Amino acid sequence: MNPDFKDYLLNVTDSSACEELEIIQSLWSGYGKISRYNLQDSTLDTVVVKHISLKHANEHPRGWNTDHAHNRKVKSYEVEILWYEQWNQHCKESCRTAKFIGSLSQAAEQWIIMEDLDAQFPLRKQHLDLSEVKTCLHWLANFHGTFMRKEPVGLWQIGTYWHLDTRPEEFEKIEHQELKLKAHQIDELLNSCTYQTIVHGDAKLANFCFSKSGENVAVVDFQYVGRGCGMKDVAYFLGSCLSSDECETYNEALYIYSEP
Repeated sequence: MNPDFKDYLLNVTDSSACEELEIIQSLWSGYGKISRYNLQDSTLDTVVVKHISLKHANEHPRGWNTDHAHNRKVKSYEVEILWYEQWNQHCKESCRTAKFIGSLSQAAEQWIIMEDLDAQFPLRKQHLDLSEVKTCLHWLANFHGTFMRKEPVGLWQIGTYWHLDTRPEEFEKIEHQELKLKAHQIDELLNSCTYQTIVHGDAKLANFCFSKSGENVAVVDFQYVGRGCGMKDVAYFLGSCLSSDECETYNEALYIYSEP
């Protein structure tokens, strides 16, 4: 463990000792890891630490290991740190996120220390029933309502993991020619919508943490948060947890309204 990070972690959590309990997951393309740490003599039993190492990037699993892709990834971690430092506190219980505890940057090494959500939101799901889909949509509605018409200072000027300005390699690989022909028109329409908000940017099912009852969720991973039409998050989320047939079947049932 980096000694400077250890000292910082002990100080910011008012702990006498700490230990890495487990690696929750490695970051995409070898950019670091997310770990759970145990704390001693602290009001917190555990915390989650996102350790970003910008000097140990491996090849992208699909071959997109270009300078453009690397720079985008570096920017995404800068955005995420700023999100937790300056924006995250505005999220209330209706759009729950992990509480921010602290961050440390040291050359090419960065750490984000966050609340361990497993105490209240221990479940990760691969398949959802209709009520759980609605629970996630309520989270998105409240999140978008919280930040409606806010200027994304320090965040992505165009949020979301997928949009044309940041995905030239992927655009060239589109095989559906009609979609490829109209992609820029669709992108322009989304970016010029009247009701712009702050979008999560990577609202796939894997980033939703569920309570044991399945009635409440919290959301993680804010690397691509920024300005956008809220429907970007909704479409990406539904596509991550429902098949095309299910989207059509549940279309009317999922047309819900949630007070922010």
